[in-house]
Amino acid sequence: MRRPLGVILAGGLATRMGGGDKGLLPLGDGTLLDQVIARLAPQVGGMALNANGDAKRFSQFGIPVLPDSIDGYAGPLAGVLAGLDWAAEQGVDTIVSVAADTPYFPTDLVDRLMAAAQDMVNPLVLAATPRAQGEVTKSMSRSGLIRHPTFGLWPVALRDDLRAALQDGLRKVVIWTGKHDGREAAFEDAGKPFFNVNTPEDLVQAQAMQEAQP
Repeated sequence: MRRPLGVILAGGLATRMGGGDKGLLPLGDGTLLDQVIARLAPQVGGMALNANGDAKRFSQFGIPVLPDSIDGYAGPLAGVLAGLDWAAEQGVDTIVSVAADTPYFPTDLVDRLMAAAQDMVNPLVLAATPRAQGEVTKSMSRSGLIRHPTFGLWPVALRDDLRAALQDGLRKVVIWTGKHDGREAAFEDAGKPFFNVNTPEDLVQAQAMQEAQP
């Protein structure tokens, strides 16, 4: 399988951070997006950023900015669709999505998603972690894992199906992936690799995690 393209999802509304672009918040010597880009770049064949509004505010990162093609805020699947359309233009069959507010995702994310997709006609895999004892969330799968819907491997071949589903009002990632027999790639939860920055307190914790890294 050819190396996927990477798409960083930054189209969220960031309401718990008071609005604005979470990816531009400071972290370490740069921003959240700097950290995400540094983690993703070695894993993929190229990168783009899904974001809406004036693309010039991301010019410092030197990667394409892809707006949603679905009117209104349609959630992360709209960003995935924008990435799939971009990949189709590049002649690439798959993309891997990551969230712009999750700076410590696994450095082997792409390899493990691709391994889980072996023998799939349409590679469709979400990252997942074990649930804590007693934890129940809407993203929990039948296997008891907690899925992380913004971290996945997506096939360009299903982009028109996804477009139609979004136009019909679908917003929940796992409903669409379930329809197409999507799989899960299980990651250990040590170190909270899918910890994301939703609040000012989370940003303080992310900075502490950054300083604790070797």
